[in-house]
Amino acid sequence: MNLRLTWVQPEDLVGHELRQAAEDGRDAHALAARWAAAGGPPAPETAGASVTPRPDLRPLADSLLAALSALPTPLAAQEPTALAAIQASTTPHPAPPPTPPGVGGGAGEGVGESDPLRDRLHAAWLGRAAGCLLGKPVEKLELHAIRALARATGDWPLSTWFTARGVPPELLAAHPWNRRSAPTSLAENIDGMPEDDDLNYPLLNLLLLQRHGRGFTTADVARLWLDELPAGRTFTAERVAYRNLLDGIEPPLTAVHRNPFREWIGAQIRADVHGWTHPGDPVAAAEQAYRDATLTHTANGVYGAMFVAATLATAATGTADVHRSLAEGLAVIPPRSRLAQAVRRGIGLARDTPDFDTVVDRLHTELGGYHWVHAVPNAALLAAALTHADGDFTRSICAAVSGGWDTDSNGATAGSVAGLLTGHPDRLPEHWTSPLKNRLATSVPSFDGIGFDTLAELTHLEAVRP
Repeated sequence: MNLRLTWVQPEDLVGHELRQAAEDGRDAHALAARWAAAGGPPAPETAGASVTPRPDLRPLADSLLAALSALPTPLAAQEPTALAAIQASTTPHPAPPPTPPGVGGGAGEGVGESDPLRDRLHAAWLGRAAGCLLGKPVEKLELHAIRALARATGDWPLSTWFTARGVPPELLAAHPWNRRSAPTSLAENIDGMPEDDDLNYPLLNLLLLQRHGRGFTTADVARLWLDELPAGRTFTAERVAYRNLLDGIEPPLTAVHRNPFREWIGAQIRADVHGWTHPGDPVAAAEQAYRDATLTHTANGVYGAMFVAATLATAATGTADVHRSLAEGLAVIPPRSRLAQAVRRGIGLARDTPDFDTVVDRLHTELGGYHWVHAVPNAALLAAALTHADGDFTRSICAAVSGGWDTDSNGATAGSVAGLLTGHPDRLPEHWTSPLKNRLATSVPSFDGIGFDTLAELTHLEAVRP
């Protein structure tokens, strides 16, 4: 019997690396032909391992992965990974002024004495959890399946939690919920916030700041993961980098050695704390996200993290709307990169198209060639959802999730941005926050069962730390 080690076995990585080569313009035709002639499988479509184990292909896979990594990409100049080159290609806007105490979305009527930034952070934590939880049961489902399941219960456009109640059995048989998530994320099953990597990484980055402060290095991120993050809770680029660390490979080589997922969404879902703790300074937030992201990602994978961190840093001021926030996010990443172009496309479509389903259909037509976990299409969908919702919390998370692709990750980030913009947890609709029961499950040590109010307090301490 062969043990299937997803996301790391060489014979499963070749197909993904060939796909990455096609995206970044490397000429891999000869290497692809060798792989196909040997019977090598294409990239697994949804999960991390191919259906049939092929350990006999491992020696060839090792050789081809080395050869693929040596191929030059013609996009290197417009999609650099070095921070100096990224910053040289951008012209960030002047930072918004700091928010005076008690101004800009602080305490609401009847709320009592509270700190405005802490209130925003509380709403951001809750928003991230609610958006993630909304997307969990439909993760990995195709767009038409998500729409069919929601329509079967009269919930389209999407406006609340998914449910199996009232869905015809034949539809569920054709489009089953995410196997791991359905028991804890359908409306009838929710009992607090279950564990998810989209919440584990913000916890880890909070821990990172507590231990090392804002001057942390990428090596500090690596050591923290080895100390506190179970390997089985990592996926795609994060799992490859974790394996590389155990093999003695140091950052930033951890991001490139046999890592065909280096432009996927993993770094983007780790960016929130970097933005939350830099209100009014999107450039510093992006630079901090960069040091985190380069453990696992390059180019567009890094830009996704920087874009989200800068967007959140702007929203955290309490004085910027969602459109200004997204503009600040775009300002810190290379404008000629595929991710920047896709984000601009998502924003433009959302501004010009009244029907959001039409926006989603166009994005899927134009960007559907990417893997569903790739940073480029997901960043475009996120930006489109936030733009179309115009700051409304429910519309933001529902649009992000209803657009498919990486539903829980997009829902989480949309909820984080929209939560900040509401300014206070009491302004979030109760039907999103009440089921969370102020309780988060996690395998990150010392955080299991923690409340979102406590997380807001801890995050606020890091945001105001000199």
